[in-house]
Amino acid sequence: MDLLSESKKRAEAWLNSSVIDDSSKQSIRKLLEAADSKPLIDSFYKDLEFGTGGLRGVMGVGSNCINKYTIGAATQGLSNYLKKSISGEIKVTIAYDSRNNSQALAQVTADVFSANGIPVFLFAELRPTPLLSFAIRYFKCHSGIVITASHNPKEYNGYKAYWKDGAQLVPPHDKNVIQEVNSIGGFEYIKFKADESKIKLISHEVESAYYAEVERLIPKKDAIARQALIPIVYSSIHGAGITMVPECLRRLGFKNLILIDEQAKPDGNFPTVHSPNPEEKSAMALALQKGKDVKAQLIMATDPDTDRVGIGIKDAQGEFFLLNGNQAFSLMMWFIMKNLSEEERKSGYIAKTIVTTELVDTIAADLGIECHNTLTGFKYIAELMGAMEGKKKFVAAGEESYGYMVGDFVRDKDAVSACAFFAALAASAKDEGHTLFEWLVQMYVEHGFYKEGLINLVRQGAEGEMEIKRMMESFRGNPPEKIAGSKVVRALDYKSSTTTDILTGKTTKLTLPVSDVIQYYSEDGSKISVRPSGTEPKIKFYISVHTKLNTSQEFDLVNDQLEKKIKLIEEFLLSL
Repeated sequence: MDLLSESKKRAEAWLNSSVIDDSSKQSIRKLLEAADSKPLIDSFYKDLEFGTGGLRGVMGVGSNCINKYTIGAATQGLSNYLKKSISGEIKVTIAYDSRNNSQALAQVTADVFSANGIPVFLFAELRPTPLLSFAIRYFKCHSGIVITASHNPKEYNGYKAYWKDGAQLVPPHDKNVIQEVNSIGGFEYIKFKADESKIKLISHEVESAYYAEVERLIPKKDAIARQALIPIVYSSIHGAGITMVPECLRRLGFKNLILIDEQAKPDGNFPTVHSPNPEEKSAMALALQKGKDVKAQLIMATDPDTDRVGIGIKDAQGEFFLLNGNQAFSLMMWFIMKNLSEEERKSGYIAKTIVTTELVDTIAADLGIECHNTLTGFKYIAELMGAMEGKKKFVAAGEESYGYMVGDFVRDKDAVSACAFFAALAASAKDEGHTLFEWLVQMYVEHGFYKEGLINLVRQGAEGEMEIKRMMESFRGNPPEKIAGSKVVRALDYKSSTTTDILTGKTTKLTLPVSDVIQYYSEDGSKISVRPSGTEPKIKFYISVHTKLNTSQEFDLVNDQLEKKIKLIEEFLLSL
């Protein structure tokens, strides 16, 4: 495919449309006239497609960007699909976060739905994504949208689409919506003119109902009452979390929450950080400093749409450090599962993704509770929850990329309730005379010391997308025989749905849906997973190593050994 010719063709179609506004057309002409064709190609070489997080892209003019027209087309396609799929009155809910243009794009979305005769519940102000998931079921809606690009840099925005179960779209709905979008035939078929009588603003009753669900599930309320004054630092990193996290903790009885004032005001430019991603230490810098200044027990920071949370705790020397997503999830699940009764363990189950630490599988097995693994993305966890309804009771779920969910009242990552559970965890540890770090080490002694690493290789634009595809093809065509000196004994390819025992050559069928993921297990127990990101222009390498930790006194020694092993694997992968 000639990307430049295809891009010019798409750009000319936009120029010839009577619907596209003059300002956008002026921008398109500049792209066509520029000596450098890369911006034109990046803007027009394809249509945005639903990935693990719906639509997501750089804001700007073009078919591959987030703008009024791509959002309008997605909404028109979704409207058409809803009308074909559902008989009777259809209702939708819409929310948005603090990103630039989020409110305006949410209004465009509401306008198009209403113009198609679909009643809309619209949040009047920015709110966290998990509240959107909750509100869909609260109002008995058939679909929902949140305008957000989650933790991406400020240039991005996005469009997360949800189904009536409060979960993001999964196959076949996501592909069917894309088919409807592609069959629209032109922007003149998008109904942009709103029917304002069908748009209703949402009141605070939804938040109150949500807080009640969180309070119902929180364990150790007596410990919280005794430790209500422990200092906890929280930052919303200029996002929507400020609208709910402090109030949720206040309602649970926490009385000493210290906010990062410089980051408390919602702002889509994210002026104090390079990227509003709590996975990055730089985004947590102000919270770490404040935690040190006020001698906090715990620090927490959420991303702009408040579905991910970063956690900081003190080490054995009293210095703050950041837990990675696997550590935080394991500690949270260890706390939750230990506080279940024997009957609750027998009748319940937890869930995680295939690239998330297997320490959680081990803890679940040791404590006698089922643990299910899904493809990456909470939409697959939510799909599992739907399939398990009436069979077993869902307890909690999570993934390594800082997303966690407790209870079934929300069907997506939920940093609001996660902050509540981490605060309860901190209060319980303090109440029992322990630090969170001591509990982390205790968990390793009881269930094994698992340590993970992550490599993100960013490859921007059309050329980057092609390079990522070539890398995945190379891993499939030329799989490594050894990884950092250890023989590969098992390979899982989720694209061909096969597991191969390297020693015997025997293959078995994988039961999960097809996905572009490859996993290798080596003789020494190491696990390496490779997958392209579904929401960002990068390829990811997940590394997991583990061994026994006999006593807490051996932590530093064993930690160093595992860290060296991860470094060797990283060096090997980057040399390919």
